[in-house]
Amino acid sequence: MFTRAYEPLDAFLQPNKVLAVFGPRRVGKTTLLQAYLKDTPLKYKLDSGDNLRTQQVLGSQDFGQILPYVEGYEMLAIDEAQNIPNIGMGLKIIVDQVPGIRVVVTGSSSFELTGQVGEPLTGRKRTLTLYPLAQSELLSVYNRFELRERLEDFLVFGSYPEVLQAATRGERIEVVTEIANSYLLKDILVFDRVRRSRTLLDLLRLLAFQVGSEVSLSELGTQLGVDVKTVQRYLDLLEQAFVIVRLGGFSRNLRQEVTSKSKIYFLDNGIRNAVIAQFNALAQRNDIGALWENFIVIERLKRRTYGSLYANTYFWRTYDQQEIDLVEEHDGRLFGYECKWSPKRTPVAPKSWTTAYPDAEYAVIQPDNYLDFVLPPRS
Repeated sequence: MFTRAYEPLDAFLQPNKVLAVFGPRRVGKTTLLQAYLKDTPLKYKLDSGDNLRTQQVLGSQDFGQILPYVEGYEMLAIDEAQNIPNIGMGLKIIVDQVPGIRVVVTGSSSFELTGQVGEPLTGRKRTLTLYPLAQSELLSVYNRFELRERLEDFLVFGSYPEVLQAATRGERIEVVTEIANSYLLKDILVFDRVRRSRTLLDLLRLLAFQVGSEVSLSELGTQLGVDVKTVQRYLDLLEQAFVIVRLGGFSRNLRQEVTSKSKIYFLDNGIRNAVIAQFNALAQRNDIGALWENFIVIERLKRRTYGSLYANTYFWRTYDQQEIDLVEEHDGRLFGYECKWSPKRTPVAPKSWTTAYPDAEYAVIQPDNYLDFVLPPRS
């Protein structure tokens, strides 16, 4: 069993505060919650946002219903809380009116749940984001040598818990395809402003073939037959629902720098490959550079999130095609990282980069050193 980054949850729970655990479906939020409740000495009530009665009570904003609902409990835990209308107001009533109570909720669709809990729970909540398994979490099962040995599987099938636990290649394909088709877009497709599910799926396929490349919204709109505003809205929804991650261009006004476009990555390599039904081995692929870049950018995102490494992130490119895949800006400094599966020569930082930012650091991330980049420092 994998040890998750937020285990145990005790460190994040506080009296009269709401702990909200977000993340895509099937990443293990419910498992994380149940593992905590199994060992807690607190008297708790576990409920689900799928329960119609719970929706009625917590969505009512009625003190006379909500307070009796939690009477006598030291903790309230709600799974799939995004399904409860006005959940933020209901939780606010509980943490404001029940002395000492702890509340933890999980949710898969951040664009709904964050919107509902954001304003009502200002100052009353803490948010955690749970991703598909990070390399650091896999250290609870594998050592560094074994992680490198399994690198091809991570690049092709991703790191959803169910996928990693599948016994055969065929099972891995079946599981990740099921996650992509049945769970991943569920929250978006039931959202009342998304009426063109086919357009959304076509957009995902286009993005899958452009991983690591700059994306033009107008070009996407032309290919899909929709306007730029629709493309932008769908991209926002895909990002808020933990399907994709966007990087903007970095610039400090060097005239040659390109900042008008974005790069888009999938939160999981396996989902990206499921979208285009491509699970061939690396030796049979022509997109290994894109797979490697996607993997490194996302694993570094997990490293920053779980390690509380706060940074602004970008890509960098000039009009004459000098580029850096990932730029981090933190502690007043710049760090440039290039993702290379198999560098052909000794890596050197682009000349325009070193000229414009002489104090910036630069490194190439490749298979023989990637673990130092995505894992916390050795203790």
